[in-house]
Amino acid sequence: MKIAMLTNNYRPFVGGVPISVERQAQELVKLGHQVTVFAPEYGNGDTQEDELLRREMREGDEKSPERVIRYGSRKRKMENGMVYPGLFPSGILDVFEREHFDRIHVHHPMFAGPWALYLGRKYRIPVIYTYHTRYEDYLHYIPCFRVGQDSVAVKRKAVEWIQKKAVPAYMKWFCGQCDLVLAPSAGMEQLLREYGVKTPLAVFPTGLEETFFRKDAARSREIREQYGRGKRYLFAAVSRLEKEKNYGFLLRGIAELKRRMGDDFHVLVIGDGSQKSELKVRASILGIQDMVTFVGNVPNGEVKDYLNASDLFLFASKSETQGIVLAEAMAAGLPVVAVHAVGADDIVEDGVNGFLTEEQEEAWAGKVSETLNEEKYGGMRRAALATAENYRSSRLAIYEEMLYNQCGLKKGDRSYEKEDRRERSAVALR
Repeated sequence: MKIAMLTNNYRPFVGGVPISVERQAQELVKLGHQVTVFAPEYGNGDTQEDELLRREMREGDEKSPERVIRYGSRKRKMENGMVYPGLFPSGILDVFEREHFDRIHVHHPMFAGPWALYLGRKYRIPVIYTYHTRYEDYLHYIPCFRVGQDSVAVKRKAVEWIQKKAVPAYMKWFCGQCDLVLAPSAGMEQLLREYGVKTPLAVFPTGLEETFFRKDAARSREIREQYGRGKRYLFAAVSRLEKEKNYGFLLRGIAELKRRMGDDFHVLVIGDGSQKSELKVRASILGIQDMVTFVGNVPNGEVKDYLNASDLFLFASKSETQGIVLAEAMAAGLPVVAVHAVGADDIVEDGVNGFLTEEQEEAWAGKVSETLNEEKYGGMRRAALATAENYRSSRLAIYEEMLYNQCGLKKGDRSYEKEDRRERSAVALR
């Protein structure tokens, strides 16, 4: 099967969607399929950083088992490093003119999304869409939708209307044009149904590569010695340092934990983003600057070593559709303490492989402390490992292959019904 995957962001950009697309593509290649990922270019500027991005992009594409075709993007970037794709992706259109694809899998409803629908209609190819992101939670990345304390009431109401009405309406329309919609968790599937989506839906989470289940004990010991600072416990948090990840709450929770437990623990914050400097200042104000290390970005293949060096995974984001990092943490045997939200609720079994709390610092810190209880901790570690087994990419790829096949059959059935109706109409006119 020849599969075209269209995405608005891909490596070297670090984020949940690029990781998901890459893992799906590479696992499908292992099953014998030909996968072409159409992704935007990075490093369009003239700075040294742009040159490094171009080099990293080229090297990654050359080494990867999936074919990657880059289409044009604009020089201007979002604050989190994502690029704005070009409005007319001639590179994609040219390839579709020359080659035949059996399935189109699109990962964004904007930019790449409408082009995927156009190509699906033009070449009669089934279109599959994965609903990775709750876009109403990410409007602040677009300057004109950003609301601050000094924003006028009219703008506040307009943005609120877009979040609550316009975005759900667009998602309902876009999903309705696709042949199959995949949701990364049961909670997200339910949200799409609440939007009124009638297109066939299936739950398909992002999987974990086999490497996440392999431990490098020596490297993990090194990390523990480097960052543990001789403390009894080492905790980890992994995500981009952006507003929607709710790190302000996480830092306040750590301060509360310090009040309860003293300073016999250290926290690694892995990831980078526009809020990094602000979060360091907040940590200092809260008096926990010596208990939190902002590690920065870590290559995907090395994240597991940091997780295996840790005792517990801390999570506060409320904007996740799945939370890939939660499955990654559990593959390292880490219980998770998270805030109740779609995504976290789907993988964390309260009191089994971790705890879920309301967004309340005292309750959250209390569950962190409770997880470390010797009588509970061992059982939670084993439960976390058992949960992670359900997220192996190799298993999920077989399921994805089945969904692709079913989607093709259903598309054929609908095409046949259309032709049959046309023939009946023609006979009636005669």
